[in-house]
Amino acid sequence: MPELHTRCADLIEELGIASKGAIEAVTPLTGGVASDIARVDLADQSLCVKFALPKLKVAADWHAPVHRNAAEYAWLEVAASVCPNASVRLFGRSERQHGFAMEFLDGTDVYLWKTALLAEAPDQGEAAKVGDMLGRIHAASAERGFDQSAFQNRDDFRALRIEPYLTFTAQAHPALVGTLNELAGILYNSQQVLVHGDVSPKNILFRPSGPVLLDAECATMGDACFDPSFCLNHLVIKAIHLPTSRDRLLGDVGLFWAAYSAHVMWEPTNDLEQRICRLLPALMLGRVDGKSPVEYLNEQGRAQVRQLAMGLVSNPATSLASFVARLNDHLKEHGK
Repeated sequence: MPELHTRCADLIEELGIASKGAIEAVTPLTGGVASDIARVDLADQSLCVKFALPKLKVAADWHAPVHRNAAEYAWLEVAASVCPNASVRLFGRSERQHGFAMEFLDGTDVYLWKTALLAEAPDQGEAAKVGDMLGRIHAASAERGFDQSAFQNRDDFRALRIEPYLTFTAQAHPALVGTLNELAGILYNSQQVLVHGDVSPKNILFRPSGPVLLDAECATMGDACFDPSFCLNHLVIKAIHLPTSRDRLLGDVGLFWAAYSAHVMWEPTNDLEQRICRLLPALMLGRVDGKSPVEYLNEQGRAQVRQLAMGLVSNPATSLASFVARLNDHLKEHGK
């Protein structure tokens, strides 16, 4: 991809990392739909370079402002200050190119959480570690004096998350329009904590020092319920998809929540848990009927998630323990 090579070379030189001629190779990386990402090899190190795209690489017509790249970089800076072991080294950002460079994480002791989950690899306490990391970042951002200036991005968040997961999904479910639109309003109007917006196993690398959360393109001040709901949604859908790992994955819901909720001090924990129980099934529905459908589910799997989600949206659980119990009961009743 000659154009990507040129953009990477310009960025590396603009940031003063190396001259254009010092680049030995540029390798496009896959896995995301919102950015062009590449590995840039220099003689003495490898970097990851990322540029925001104005139109996401999905079938639906989905656009988002490229200045979100600045919020992502700012989120990574916050993560580095709060959880040094859960961060990457940053090399700078270009406002002109809407791109930045960071450390490229690689090695035999580094693995992607999504890959481990789908391969049904032995559990290594990942859910609790992610919950703890996320709780620490949320708590730090809720403290008085936290600089929110880089994260006044609720319109970007609406374009990247609220509209594709809730508002768009509501069009396919007229009976749930009121509930989904109410949730959309709650998310749009809140400024509780610094929301990452894409706490997905595909964005979480594990190394010996712990998890590293990347891809904060949706970063904004928002409602604390979003990040836990978004992450737990992936665990729940994989639990439905992988019956032999179901007990472990549903158990991870409780482990994640216990680790995360230990840091909640900005509101009563029960209030937050109840909002998560309302939003989580709506996001489940968004992964089958929204703009970003799960790629590994077949039609039978999508129908199963849809049926479960619709019932839990209409009649929400009041705790994550009861959410898991109801899901388990449904799957056993239907022989799944």
